[in-house]
Amino acid sequence: MSECALKGCGCSVEPITQPTAPAPLATGSAQAVYRIENMDCPTEEALIRSKLGGLEGVVGLEFNLMQRTLVVRHELPSLSPVEQALTAIGMQAVRMDQVSAGQTTKLSIAKMDCPTEEALIRNKLGTMAGVADLDFNLMQRTLSVRHADKALPDVLVALQTLGFEAQVVDTAEAAPSASPLTTPTNWWPLGISLVTASAAEAVYWLHNGNHWSVVVLALVAVFTGGLSTYKKGWIALKNRNLNMNALMSIAVTGAMLIGHWPEAAMVMVLFALAEVIEAKSLDRARNAIRGLLDLTPEQATVQQADGTWREVGAKQIALGGRVRVKPGERIALDGEVLEGRSTVNQAPITGESLPVEKSPGDPVFAGTINESGSFEYRVTAVASNSTLARIIHAVEAAQGSRAPTQRFVDQFARWYTPVVFGVAIAVALLPPLFMGAAWLDWIYRALVLLVVACPCALVISTPVSIVSGLAAAARHGILIKGGVYLEEGHKLRWLALDKTGTITHGKPAQTDFSAWGNALASDSRSIAASLAARSDHPVSKAVAQAAQTDGVALLEVAEFNALPGRGVQGQINGEVYHLGNHRMLEELGQSTPELEQRIAALETVGKTVVMLVSAKGVHALFAVADTIKDSSRRAIAELHAMGINTMMLTGDNPHTAKAIAAQAGIDRAEGNLLPDDKLREVEQLARSGKVGMVGDGINDAPALARADIGFAMGAAGTDTAIETADVALMDDDLRKIPTFVRLSRATAQVLMQNIVLALGIKAVFLVLTFTGHATMWMAVFADMGASLLVVGNGLRLLRR
Repeated sequence: MSECALKGCGCSVEPITQPTAPAPLATGSAQAVYRIENMDCPTEEALIRSKLGGLEGVVGLEFNLMQRTLVVRHELPSLSPVEQALTAIGMQAVRMDQVSAGQTTKLSIAKMDCPTEEALIRNKLGTMAGVADLDFNLMQRTLSVRHADKALPDVLVALQTLGFEAQVVDTAEAAPSASPLTTPTNWWPLGISLVTASAAEAVYWLHNGNHWSVVVLALVAVFTGGLSTYKKGWIALKNRNLNMNALMSIAVTGAMLIGHWPEAAMVMVLFALAEVIEAKSLDRARNAIRGLLDLTPEQATVQQADGTWREVGAKQIALGGRVRVKPGERIALDGEVLEGRSTVNQAPITGESLPVEKSPGDPVFAGTINESGSFEYRVTAVASNSTLARIIHAVEAAQGSRAPTQRFVDQFARWYTPVVFGVAIAVALLPPLFMGAAWLDWIYRALVLLVVACPCALVISTPVSIVSGLAAAARHGILIKGGVYLEEGHKLRWLALDKTGTITHGKPAQTDFSAWGNALASDSRSIAASLAARSDHPVSKAVAQAAQTDGVALLEVAEFNALPGRGVQGQINGEVYHLGNHRMLEELGQSTPELEQRIAALETVGKTVVMLVSAKGVHALFAVADTIKDSSRRAIAELHAMGINTMMLTGDNPHTAKAIAAQAGIDRAEGNLLPDDKLREVEQLARSGKVGMVGDGINDAPALARADIGFAMGAAGTDTAIETADVALMDDDLRKIPTFVRLSRATAQVLMQNIVLALGIKAVFLVLTFTGHATMWMAVFADMGASLLVVGNGLRLLRR
């Protein structure tokens, strides 16, 4: 549904297609690109066209309603007439082409807690000259502003007029701050307000009505506990924004004017108290991930140039530094073990419950715990680029993304508050004017409506739930790159999986070797090992490792070339040799019935066969076998129990693919696939529902990109996987995917519960208001109580 339809402007919206190419400029003409925030439908387009079309010097107009952009082709010395004409008809136009070459500044805004503040800031900055784009992250209280080179001071001044103090964030700082994102609370004014409000209620009850002391106590309560609400409400009203602070200020003031002094005081106290509790709850969600940084020690023992060891700040240690770790000590930086052996608890990174053995050549990660032995390692990433830091940055970026439910809620909130505000005015005026009802009674009901007119509970419920889900996933070693993937995960119907390293251990070993024809066994092994040693494919590594173990001599290889999906080739002693799979054998025309029978016999028992081939024919066969991980079998069983079908996609031969699939319990298997073939299979699966693809994030890139959700295995320490995958599993345990699906389903349930709860409470109080049974303090208790309920419900996901 378009925003135009949501606004109810009554115009019919036709599909808008972006021009395939811009129209050619008239001789001597120029063009300007404007973004017009309130240009939503053809009604506005017709208005703008009629206004600008008659301006002298304007030679053409191009509209894109979906992007809300207008291209003006003109022959004017100045665009002032165009901009004045747009302003005259109420269009909020911002020149885009002037700021496209500007810069982006990230601001930290401590008091930007919820969508109320976001809407206020967006309305203020969105129409400023020189501001091109705004990107909010409420959970981290940051705002990224794309602006012209000299526009930043004006942005900061505009934020100050709204009551916000903004600080420029240094994006080049050494590492993300470990300090918690907490909301400071000044408790004594709230305490005074609560005491005086309670006293006003007591004195009112003792005197059986208002008394001068009731008025004094109520005023003290309102202005000690609600002064900040009044300030923010006044700023919102000045900027024509009906947020909760503005509505609460109007409601409390109205209650005092009609003589409901104790109730006005108690309403303000309840609102202020609920805001504090809500802020503390949101802080818990905000800090769920950043608390991981506390796991990283600030100091590390580093070897100096003279060979001595000294404690140095972790942020000061450069790449290549040699660090020593003692038993029981936390590891400060990512690195590679150089000397010593130990076991390391990697739960903060990978979610693994058992310690992992470490020996020379193995990677270690910042924030993990060295349990037993002592070792030394070489630093491979500075503090700001450690795996842990990248996880935190990725999750914080994901927190700022809009999930589908959140976009729906934001659209709903755009019209809900104005509609209820209009209803409140009608309730205050119409019954007394046309039905002879009591003015004070219906004004009071209108004030109660104002309290329930803000959709805060509904709007805040979605980001809190999504952030809690993202944080819970990260604690299990599952890095989700956006709320959309967390929310859509429960809809998965098919999961496609790569074989090597995903279902199997990815470390195959050579099991069979046989010379073929008249070839000498020793020469064939030497040639094959020489080719295999140049490749990083697991099958080639198995052949090379077996040759190394048996002491086979390697030969010089010229013109080496990898053949994706087939094998490798190279020139040895002036002759071209190929080492590859069945597909390569067929393409070279070297297949024979006898050879096919031998290959089929090996493949039927789950072995992968590669052949050494030259122009003279086939020289040898090598059989390699990989083993299935126990965790893969359990993961497949869990997925099937959830109603998710599985399919294995592999470049291996079809016989081996079916054998491995049968052992793992996978529904379907397709072998002998190239990357494009995997893409085609994923596209076919997508026709029957949401599909996920599990791979290594590089070789399976086309299929991973096409899938609704792409899962990268073993992403710990891998920059590419963390940056490109939709969901990165930090180790190679396939059971994390059922965990992700369960968390997605729980998140979807919580989101639905929160929406029903928030809207249900609003609906009940709207009815109670019209029947005259709702009081103002009940309304604020219900409104803020709903906010606390949905926040608390969302935070339950942190415990999963």
